[in-house]
Amino acid sequence: MLPLIIINNTAAKARQAWPNVQAELKKKGIRFESYQTTRAGDATGRTRKALSEGHELVAVIGGDGTLSEVAQGFFDLDSGSKTPQPINPHATLAILPAGTGDDFARGFTNRRATLEYWISKLMGYCTGSTSNVREVDVLAGASDNFQHRFICLNASTMGIGGETASRVAAQKQFVRRFSGEVRFMMAAVGALVVWRERRVRVSVDAQVMADGPMNLVAVANNRYAGGGMLLSPEARVDDGLLDVVTASGLSRAGVVRELPRIHSGGHLANPKVNTFQGKLAVIETFSAADALLIEADGNLRGTTPVEFRVLPRALRVVF
Repeated sequence: MLPLIIINNTAAKARQAWPNVQAELKKKGIRFESYQTTRAGDATGRTRKALSEGHELVAVIGGDGTLSEVAQGFFDLDSGSKTPQPINPHATLAILPAGTGDDFARGFTNRRATLEYWISKLMGYCTGSTSNVREVDVLAGASDNFQHRFICLNASTMGIGGETASRVAAQKQFVRRFSGEVRFMMAAVGALVVWRERRVRVSVDAQVMADGPMNLVAVANNRYAGGGMLLSPEARVDDGLLDVVTASGLSRAGVVRELPRIHSGGHLANPKVNTFQGKLAVIETFSAADALLIEADGNLRGTTPVEFRVLPRALRVVF
């Protein structure tokens, strides 16, 4: 069947990118179907339907949030298994980054490659090249006391990270004109003003790694998050491991000092910041008042307690 291209129609950058993508594909004689999303979560349902109908290539014009919604559509989350199964294991995802941060795409190239670069990768695949396909890990999450299931493609943050994400999502149109890094910093400072530490227990592969007052917990599948911040420099999308970053005992002034350092990964030099690797991470809070908002790929995904497990090389991606 023809490739399906999903466009985040609510994002100005994606709407602007779509005519360029159309023109390039038509120039090469590549036939395709397209779908423009109308609401949050729309991309997941349309992807799942497309794969069930036999489509084997879904391309995404949008940011990390839309990309994550599409990736979720590649998996059956309702089977009852803790390990979601692919709807079509031969299906492939193509990235056409047109968002604020585009952190997942950035992780492949270690820079913010142009849309034209990614269009060329898509066209190469559509004309028969399979050398630019990579099998990547995804994270299967279960939030709201492990009841709400979701897929995380790039990274998830909790604590100040989750509060920051909620503020980024609520930013007005004027603020959205700034770069991802600037928008992230503005939201983080606002979140910090009202933040209080809560007791959090972090377990990795059934071992308790941290238990106490926390500023932030992050679970990463990729090195970049927050619009180009090098949150977890050692994370790799195909190593079969998740990376957990914790920050505990930082004062507000300490958090402010660390924010600029995240851009280069310098925050990991702080002894109050720790990292762990494994296949299963469980982040627990112990009262409704202490529950942490969970951000995953820029989308809010409920509250703690939450678990994340790696699905090794479960998704084929054009890069």
